[in-house]
Amino acid sequence: MSNLFDQLSDKIKTTDKSIVFPEGMDERILTAASQLGAAGVLTPVLLGDRSKMKQKAEEIGVDIATSKLMDPKDFAEFELMVETFVERRKGKVTAEQAREILLDENYFGTMLVYMNQADGLVSGATHSTADTVRPALQIIKTKDGIKKTSGVFIMVRNDEKYLFADCAININPHSQDLAEIAVESAVTAELFDVDPRIAMLSFSTKGSAQSEETNKVVNALDLAKEKNPSLVIDGEFQFDAAFVPSVAEKKAPDSVLNGDANVFIFPSLEAGNIGYKIAQRLGEFEAVGPVLQGLNKPVNDLSRGCSADDVYKLAIITAAQA
Repeated sequence: MSNLFDQLSDKIKTTDKSIVFPEGMDERILTAASQLGAAGVLTPVLLGDRSKMKQKAEEIGVDIATSKLMDPKDFAEFELMVETFVERRKGKVTAEQAREILLDENYFGTMLVYMNQADGLVSGATHSTADTVRPALQIIKTKDGIKKTSGVFIMVRNDEKYLFADCAININPHSQDLAEIAVESAVTAELFDVDPRIAMLSFSTKGSAQSEETNKVVNALDLAKEKNPSLVIDGEFQFDAAFVPSVAEKKAPDSVLNGDANVFIFPSLEAGNIGYKIAQRLGEFEAVGPVLQGLNKPVNDLSRGCSADDVYKLAIITAAQA
C-alpha cells in the first residue's frame, strides 16, 4: 500500500495542487493537513474560524503553518462567489439565498474548486455523504456525456491492485449507468497505473442464464463499447469466469478477457458493497475509497469513522485526479 501512495505522491509533488478541507476544526483533518504540508505533497486549504483552527492545532500539537486558512465569513471575493453561484444554479436561488448557502463550508469549498481557487475537495469526516456530494452535483456537475457520478474502490494487497465499482452511490443502475461507470472506471484505473481490463459482472456468463438482470448487463456492455471502442471489456461474467483463467477457458473461451480482469463493474450497489467488503475482510485487501468519478473536478467523501491516515491518502488521490 505504501508503494501506491509513494508513486502518487511523486506524481503530484511538482504540480502545486491545493485541496480544500471544509472540516477545518476536526483533529483528523488538522493532523493530515500538517502531514501533507510537511511532506510538500500539496497545499491544504482549511475552512473555518482562523483563530479557532490555530488554537485547535496547538492543542493537539500539530503544525498547520503550511496550510492556507480561509473563513467564508470574511472571504474578499464573497460577492463574486454569490454572483457565480446564482448563475451556476440558473435562477434556482436568489442572491440573498446564495449568501446564506455559501456560509456552509461544503458549498463554499465546492465553489472554490469551481472558481479554480483550489483543485479538489475532501469532506465527510463530520458530514454525511449527501452533504459532500450534493454541492458537487449542483456546482461541479458531471462531465459531458456522464449523467451520474459513481464510487470506485481500489483494492490493494501487496502488489495486487483491482478496481471495484460502483460500491458507493447508485443503488440500482440502469444499462446506461453501468456503461458510464465502466468507462469512468477505466480512466480511474489508469490513474493508479492499472491497465484496465474490464469485466461486467452478473450471475450469468455469456448467456448461461437469461433474465432482466442479465440483459441489463449485456446492454451495458454494448453501450460502453460505443462510448469507448478502445476499451478492453467483456461480459456478462460471473466473477470466477472473469478472474480465474481455467474457468474462463471453459465458460468464455472466445473472450478478450482470459480470466485476467482487473476492473470489476458490479450490477448493483448491493452486489458491489457486499463484494468489496468480502474482499476486504476475508481476502485481507485494503479498500481505498470510495473515489468519486464522473465529475468535472474531483470531490471525494470520507467516512465519518475515518482516521488521519485515511484523510491523508484520500487527499493524495484527489490531487492525483486533479
